[in-house]
Amino acid sequence: MPSSIIKGFFLAVLAAMLWGVSGTFGQFLFQQRGINVEWLITLRMLVSGTILLLFARFGEKSDLWSIWKNKKDAIQLLIFSTTGMLAVQYTYFAAIKHSNAATATVLQYAGPVFIAIYLAAKNKKLPRPIEYLAIALAVGGTFLLVTHGNIHSLAISGTALFFGLASAVTLAIYTLQPIALLSRYKSSIIIGWGMLLGGLAFSFVKAPWAIEGQWDTQTYLYTSFIVLFGTLVAFYSYLTAVQIIGGQKASLLASAEPLSATIMAVLWLQVPFSTIDWIGSICIISTIFLLSKKPKETIRSIDQ
Repeated sequence: MPSSIIKGFFLAVLAAMLWGVSGTFGQFLFQQRGINVEWLITLRMLVSGTILLLFARFGEKSDLWSIWKNKKDAIQLLIFSTTGMLAVQYTYFAAIKHSNAATATVLQYAGPVFIAIYLAAKNKKLPRPIEYLAIALAVGGTFLLVTHGNIHSLAISGTALFFGLASAVTLAIYTLQPIALLSRYKSSIIIGWGMLLGGLAFSFVKAPWAIEGQWDTQTYLYTSFIVLFGTLVAFYSYLTAVQIIGGQKASLLASAEPLSATIMAVLWLQVPFSTIDWIGSICIISTIFLLSKKPKETIRSIDQ
């Protein structure tokens, strides 16, 4: 296997693990240090967006302002920054706050099923048999994860379920909406502007200087990890992997994210995860592999 392919595989898995670890660190900060979810999202997006744009300008020698010269592209970028980039990050971390990193990450990975349903409706085609199977597994897995098999009770709060499913829907929007932009501009420009604009918009909800919570060495370290490694390094690693091995293989390898988040949450934060939880998680994650078997068309994804 060529060294470049090995590098691509390594970077995709690295990105997935960094996302999974940052989700677990987020759970610790929200539940044990009282860090505000909205504040962390604002800080994460402002810092990472700024650094990514600086990299695009000075590292890739890109024109940061060309996208604003096209009115249609500028409007699409504004839509992406709010309904895609901002929405997917907020709903994901809100789901973590109200449940745990393992459950939130697994629920978000039902996103590809929503993508399959949307594309079937858009193309006016019935889903393929394998897509029906994926939908059934996603629904069944979610049922097991949130009820533990008891239809009369929820194993997680209704709020956590809402944000978990919302994160799956916004992941689908985040993946599909910027496809046209990605065909004309570098990914670093789209994601950099998306993060910066989303962070600026969310500053009106929670200003970056309105700091709350208990701050100690762990708080500083975990916050820094989420902003720098869980966002900046993870995005850059994933995008590099997509360039080397393609979006389809990279997205499959990214399924290491819920696995890493679950293992860390169970071993480090002592989150209870029963056999039924594992079965439900496997059902949901398996949909990624089923939906990767596309007949002809593929989707270029920038993932979470």
